[in-house]
Amino acid sequence: MKQVVQNYKSGELAVLDVPVPACKPGGVLVRSAYSLISTGTELMKVSEAGMSMVGKARSRPDQVAKVMQSVATNGVPATYRKVMGKLDSYTPLGYSLCGIVEQVGPGTDDVAVGDLVACAGNEHALHAEVNWVPKNLYARLPDGLAPRHAAFGTVGSIALQGVRRGESQLGEVALVIGLGLIGQLVAQLLTTSGVRVVGVDPDPERCELAARLGAVACGDPAAPAVEAAVAELTGGHGVDQVYLAAGGTGNQPVELAARLCRDRGRVVDIGKCRLDLPWNAYYEKELDVRFSRSYGPGRYDPEYELEGRDYPIGYVRWTERRNLACFLDLVARGRVDVEPLISHVADFDEAVETYRRLKDGDLKAVAVLFRYPAPVAAPAPEAEAAPPALTVPEPRRDGARSAPARSAGTPVRLAFVGAGNYATSMLLPHLAGRDGVELSTVVTTTALSAANAQRKFGFAEATTDLDAVLGDKSIDAVFVVTRHSSHAELTRRALLAGKAVFVEKPLALDEEELAGVLAAVEESGNDRLQVGFNRRFAPLLQEAAKRFGDRTGSAHLRYLVNAGRLTHGSWYLREGTEGSRFAGEGGHFIDTASRLLGADPVSVYAVASSGHDDLQVLLRYPDGSTATISYVTTGPAGFPKETLDMVADGRALRLDDFVRASVHDGSRKRWVSSRLPKARDKGQSAELAAFVRAVRTGGPMPVPLSSLVATTAATLAVPAALAAGAPVTPASAR
Repeated sequence: MKQVVQNYKSGELAVLDVPVPACKPGGVLVRSAYSLISTGTELMKVSEAGMSMVGKARSRPDQVAKVMQSVATNGVPATYRKVMGKLDSYTPLGYSLCGIVEQVGPGTDDVAVGDLVACAGNEHALHAEVNWVPKNLYARLPDGLAPRHAAFGTVGSIALQGVRRGESQLGEVALVIGLGLIGQLVAQLLTTSGVRVVGVDPDPERCELAARLGAVACGDPAAPAVEAAVAELTGGHGVDQVYLAAGGTGNQPVELAARLCRDRGRVVDIGKCRLDLPWNAYYEKELDVRFSRSYGPGRYDPEYELEGRDYPIGYVRWTERRNLACFLDLVARGRVDVEPLISHVADFDEAVETYRRLKDGDLKAVAVLFRYPAPVAAPAPEAEAAPPALTVPEPRRDGARSAPARSAGTPVRLAFVGAGNYATSMLLPHLAGRDGVELSTVVTTTALSAANAQRKFGFAEATTDLDAVLGDKSIDAVFVVTRHSSHAELTRRALLAGKAVFVEKPLALDEEELAGVLAAVEESGNDRLQVGFNRRFAPLLQEAAKRFGDRTGSAHLRYLVNAGRLTHGSWYLREGTEGSRFAGEGGHFIDTASRLLGADPVSVYAVASSGHDDLQVLLRYPDGSTATISYVTTGPAGFPKETLDMVADGRALRLDDFVRASVHDGSRKRWVSSRLPKARDKGQSAELAAFVRAVRTGGPMPVPLSSLVATTAATLAVPAALAAGAPVTPASAR
């Protein structure tokens, strides 16, 4: 299928061939009929992409702050790869469309194949021929509503939420500053609610359009006629509400709002404009400044948007989806007229030229629609949608603990399932172009991420069809780099398909999942598995362990992990589906401790702070050695992320954030090594080299399966230890 994309680094716009997205549970596949260009939001993004790197940084200081924090935590090379990977990627455009349901995912029963729906979301209602849209981000069209009008659903919901935030009442007077697409819709919604509207915009054509659609008066913000109209309509008191629907960097909108608003009036910010509030003016009138957040309650809540968990109507009357349905109803009943707002309709194939004309000013428009080609044939409806059937290739039953060596000169063919930030910044750069490695296929559930990975790293194919990859006998190894909740199941399927598997941590989120992976090993005789515990491969740690040497007595290890706070909205916070944060990454630190102590834990004890954000985990080993892992989220951002000390036989080893290491013997330092922070190496390259070598030669995996299982079991034992308030034995040691 085709999709409109932009490279944020170069500014390039393109209509790209990408795989059709997978139809996941809890949503539908929608074939687009019309999609709407937001001439405000989208053109701002297009303009930013054309800026220099300095210009981009100035326009997004929030992102610059995140980059600097990443440098402090991960070092310059890793941060550079991550940032440039994001910049030099195709990103999608669009967030408002209407289309026809082409496939219904499991767990979805409110629409059927063939239904027309309006769709919302900057990750789901894209300028693409087909989109996967979750349940709470689409609404079925009312009878008689034209698809081209329903394509306004998202921007209409944004305007509607803004009006709701203003709490307008019959007979009031409102000022709408900015008569672009959102401003025009706000003005109409207010008018249909019995509010008299004064519109402000420097463009006389937009003023004339708003007046034609119901505004009482409109004019240039600098024109005396606007103030005169407000004075006449309000008896000199000022308007009851002001809606800021303007863009730009000037401060005139908020100054005009203060001048024309009545005492204790309301100012609602809907657009993205400068808000340098003149203190005296806002204080003296005690103005109520409010923000309107996009389409309404549910926006930016992954449980609502992605998992389909609705808010009870008795508590939240107007959600994203209910706002969308309400706006569609208003348009269908003729209470809002969007047809006069349509300045231009372009065929989808003309997308790049249309954006160019808008950016250059050749095409002046309030709203522009893309029209998509009609499907060749409508799909036949299905009585009940079901997940795609899994055809598991004939499992290996030879009980082999190694695989046949490959012929000399034959590359190891790899497939990646998942192409998120970690895969593209920390794994694929070490594999792309490596001698003896061929990146065969990348599989994702979203079309564009697969296409990006194919372009940047040279995959031969990009697809959303996992079964085809598992059934491809020419693929030697599968990398599972998806979200945590899918790791165990994808690993199990890949093992049954006879593939060597590299799965990012965690291997499993509970003992049942872990048992399922081991059952697949037993059934297939295939134990060719590696979990991404990369720290044991870090050159500095390996050298420090070598310098420390063998020991005769027990050892005591202390590991401080300054994990830091997660940003709001991070999927790591979805404990209900993705497991706890420690379950996701705690295996790293347990594995590192086990590597240094040369054994696997036999006992786990844990205590936690309120809310379990900060953990103290005590591991006991067979020879009496102990390891204490302090996993904290409340430490200072500038402090190193990981510091480790080990003491045994009168010697001490210290590792400072994989930048500096030392071994102390008696009263002197026997060995010390350091490197610049930008050269921090946590072992990913060496780990991948070891895995590829094992696949190529047919030799043992880099880490024994028993150790991978023991580390996973110890990580999973932490919640049980917290609940028991006493040491527990991990499942692997029972």
